[in-house]
Amino acid sequence: MKRILVINTKYKNFGGEDASILDELKFLRDHYEVDYLEYDNGSKITIFDIVAFFTNSNKRSNDILINKLNTFNPDIVYVQNTWFKSNLGIFQILEKANIKTILKIHNFRFECTSSFNINHHLNSKNFCPKCGLVKNNFTFFNKYFRNSYIKSFFVNLFGKRYLRILKNNNLKILVLNNLYKNKLYELGIAKNKVATFYNPIEIPIKSLYNSKSDYVVYAGALTIEKGIYQLLDTWDKIENNLKLYVIGSGNIEDQLKERYMSKNIEFLGFKKNNEVLDYIKNSRAVITTTRLYEGQPRLLTEASIFSVPSIYPSSTGMNEYFPKNYEFNFEQFNYSNLEEIIKKLQNEKLLNTESKRVREHITELLEYSILHKRFNDLVFQEDSK
Repeated sequence: MKRILVINTKYKNFGGEDASILDELKFLRDHYEVDYLEYDNGSKITIFDIVAFFTNSNKRSNDILINKLNTFNPDIVYVQNTWFKSNLGIFQILEKANIKTILKIHNFRFECTSSFNINHHLNSKNFCPKCGLVKNNFTFFNKYFRNSYIKSFFVNLFGKRYLRILKNNNLKILVLNNLYKNKLYELGIAKNKVATFYNPIEIPIKSLYNSKSDYVVYAGALTIEKGIYQLLDTWDKIENNLKLYVIGSGNIEDQLKERYMSKNIEFLGFKKNNEVLDYIKNSRAVITTTRLYEGQPRLLTEASIFSVPSIYPSSTGMNEYFPKNYEFNFEQFNYSNLEEIIKKLQNEKLLNTESKRVREHITELLEYSILHKRFNDLVFQEDSK
């Protein structure tokens, strides 16, 4: 049985990406011997971390990896998030050891932080659809972390070197949709290094959809780039009998609560994953009005496996997760169109039709046997030649 070592750096706050990695570990263990090496950004910062901010190679993290390679002896190393605890020295170790390395990219941080110049980041525009950064006319520095110049400097240093690794190292790079794949091509990364591979998720055998449910769910970060103001403005002016449950927290949570005091909008705050799933599976629909490109939003994937339709902007990379001619997507930034789509939630026949279609489509896309074959072909195809 092939051995796979999965490496990931855990964020301070558990989120959708962390949950997807746990699902992927479970998926891989069905067919491979898997070990998991986790670094934790929530742990205390050491002198090794401080030095690594400058060098982008963390001696403590490197030593841990070398020990793991010697004890586990993997055939494949599968790398996920590397900022900042694991850092970039791990790629040098893997390259030197001639170990086949797979890297999965979940977001565009690597591109948004590959320059110290904000104009290079924004490409002469005022808004970045990859990370949500808005240009300040008097700013020239690429301040990726809005509350810290120091953190932004170090993540930009990291991003520049990371992009060189993507281009030059012997890696297989997995992305979550074709939009991501094309963006990597535009950056000059060789086409034969890049492939699409979706996040696995366990699909329940049965799902009962209630088209008469009296609420819709938004679950995610309460931040400007997620388009939450536009969603609530649109929802607030539509006369309907549906409630919008807003699940999550973020830096504009208090402002949102003060501004939208409506009987049809209810803020539920942070909820554990199992609680969020209960709200999703019993809803009439879920909704996102993100202003960003998206990989594989967990909210929408979870809704589809429970046969719940999703409302989402169509130009964000999410179309391939839904059937052709899907009735509940809208033109991004066209909030009149969003209003029309929300009104369709009163059409029970349409809801039931699309409920079946989204379930069938996501099952076909993420069925475990199909994903296992694709993963094996992508990762081990050269070995079988």
